[in-house]
Amino acid sequence: MRGISAFQVTCVFKDEWRYWLRSKLAITVLAIGSLLTFASVAMTAIYMHDLAHQRHAMQHASEQAFVEQPDRHPHRMVHYGHYAFKTPPPLSLLDPGVDAYTGNAIFLEGHRQNSATFAEQRQSTGLTKLGSLAPAFIGQVLAPLMLILIGYSMMSRERESQTLAFLVAQGTSIFTLILGKGLALGSVAGLILLPLASAALFAMSQGESLVIAFSFVGAYGLYLGFWVLLGLLVSTLASTSRASFTLLVVAWIILCVAMPRVASTTASAVAPSVGKLETDFMVINELRKLGDGHNANDPAFKKLKQSLLEKYKVDKVEALPINFRGVVASQSEGQLTQVLNRFAHQQMTQELQQVRIARQFGWASPKVALHALSMVLSGTSLETHHRFLTETEALRFNFVQSLNQAHVEQLSYQDDINRNKGDEAWQKARVDASNWQMIQGFEFTIDNVKTRLVRGQTGLVQLTLWVLVLLVLIRWAGRRAL
Repeated sequence: MRGISAFQVTCVFKDEWRYWLRSKLAITVLAIGSLLTFASVAMTAIYMHDLAHQRHAMQHASEQAFVEQPDRHPHRMVHYGHYAFKTPPPLSLLDPGVDAYTGNAIFLEGHRQNSATFAEQRQSTGLTKLGSLAPAFIGQVLAPLMLILIGYSMMSRERESQTLAFLVAQGTSIFTLILGKGLALGSVAGLILLPLASAALFAMSQGESLVIAFSFVGAYGLYLGFWVLLGLLVSTLASTSRASFTLLVVAWIILCVAMPRVASTTASAVAPSVGKLETDFMVINELRKLGDGHNANDPAFKKLKQSLLEKYKVDKVEALPINFRGVVASQSEGQLTQVLNRFAHQQMTQELQQVRIARQFGWASPKVALHALSMVLSGTSLETHHRFLTETEALRFNFVQSLNQAHVEQLSYQDDINRNKGDEAWQKARVDASNWQMIQGFEFTIDNVKTRLVRGQTGLVQLTLWVLVLLVLIRWAGRRAL
């Protein structure tokens, strides 16, 4: 095998670019691809930046509305509730991930675990969904197609024009041609990757880690490198440019369109999850066994009542130094929350199981591997969303129990049961508004660098393996090209 000459590689690189500049198709695809990527990054960055400010402002407004409430009965504030918002992470400007489907805000109130709301894709029309071109979608789906359109005939056209044998006979190594043309198409991939790299730098200015930003761009670079190598391999083996183009488009359809759908369908079939309606019925059935926390005379609280009477050595609840109705509300909320958390944990486990099964298809499609890795690194994966649900539920439980504690300690039982006997009685059945201050200070942050890197290591290994396999195949194909 002849050696590779750096001068010859440079000549091949320049010649390939001259060909593309003369080709209307190639230059048009490159121009459209670059403009589309830049426009997508710019528009998404502006949108996500505004969205972050809006959610921060709404979080502050929700907290202020809660703490500025006047003196009230504590249980009224339990039902008044407030919102918790998830501020988008810096790299969500490139990959919104599951946030567009799962929702970004939760209404927190007593006795219930509400679902996240205001999901963009759920509120948009069908045309809006089709027209939403996030940078991640362009990089994962459209960029490979652009590389195919530009580079499908790199080696095959040399064979069709009968210049391949002539170049080799003149002393140009086949691997010199492959390397030069590969670098040329790789530079096209670099131009497509440039907007993503610029956006990653902007994300760093918004607080993202250098390691994560570098890993994110590197993952997309590795993915586009796979398509460059695949184009080289098929073009080297194909007898005609038409055959090369057909094979590459079929590969794109299988890897970028079909396999992700197969992955999600298989995950749903292998690890089916219980439907929301069925889950709601099971939750209601379990909650009925706990008793009514609004009724202190419910038989379910008979043992609680007896234990308190024995503890404080009194013979009726009116003589207790604490408000028995508040104690009932507190215990009921604790038991109810345990049930709700159990079902919520089951649902999260089922969802994670489906995601993990789908991610295994990264061994069959680099697009699936990058899709999972991109969301994990950007902090918009399902794991991060589950942590948001968990933290907001902890916030909900803490503020409800704080209000129940005020109900127990700051409101007498007699005033509580007489609260509906006129305005004066109603005024006595209130606690000071200073008790509402505990709601302030919630701010959701994404997972740390180490956690995201560990979660993304499988996807990185999958992408790396795809590239290594193609390098081996290209070496084999180069030996039999003539």
